Amino acid sequence: MSYILAVAGALIGAVLLVLSQFNPPAFAALRSTATELTAPVSSGLSGVIRSVAAVPQTISTYFRVHGENEALRAEVARTRDALMQARIIVRDNRRLRALLRLRDVTPNPIVTARIVSSSATSTRRFGILNAGRWQGVRPGMPVRGPDGLIGRVVETGPNTARVLLTTDPESVVPVRRIGDGLPALAAGRGDGLMDIRSVGTTNARLQPGDRFVTSGTGGLYTPGVLVGRVLKPGSDSALALPFAHPDTFDFVIVSAPFLPPPPPSPVPPPVPGTTPPAAGAKR
Repeated sequence: MSYILAVAGALIGAVLLVLSQFNPPAFAALRSTATELTAPVSSGLSGVIRSVAAVPQTISTYFRVHGENEALRAEVARTRDALMQARIIVRDNRRLRALLRLRDVTPNPIVTARIVSSSATSTRRFGILNAGRWQGVRPGMPVRGPDGLIGRVVETGPNTARVLLTTDPESVVPVRRIGDGLPALAAGRGDGLMDIRSVGTTNARLQPGDRFVTSGTGGLYTPGVLVGRVLKPGSDSALALPFAHPDTFDFVIVSAPFLPPPPPSPVPPPVPGTTPPAAGAKR
């Protein structure tokens, strides 16, 4: 069979060679027919070969794209972190600039310190200040931040102080409404809010958006410091939100009371020639 096939192939080749020399049109027709018959087979084989050859390239492309995606994700994460840090820096700079402006206009500033912690789970509202007696802080001194009034100092240690926040139930701040000067009291509720209660006026209408500032009554707080904003309408009393929020406490200013305390009453000098009675002596 091998010899027969070899001889047949040689004869066919010889016939085709003679035909191409003596009858080119007939040879061209045969060649076109053979091309038409073998083209599908060649196309299929070419597709298979290309598919097999593309497997390594596909695998390498997958790993390259996967690596590039990981690098892009890492770059996006780094960019997000840098953006967050930039926003924090911008916020801190804005608050520090506001605090510097506040310090310039605050009469008798004692110290600039930070609220390092505050109570948030109990009904009492206190803040811990990282400054105390050694820095000149004394009980009764008002504490304020860039956003408004924070509270007053109630206890002091060598380097720490306890601040009663305006939202504490024991806190009562004399205030007045911006615009018409309506006198009122801002009393803490213990839940992060406060009640605005009018004084000296009956049926006073309080509307959402009304802003109240310290009035200076009592001589503790400097007049004009933002305290709270009314949330719901009310008559004589309304719910209000403080301008200074516990979760935004940062740097604060401790200042002396608006009016100094009265001096102690002078002790009259003893009358010459008389001896003060001894303690417990009967007259």
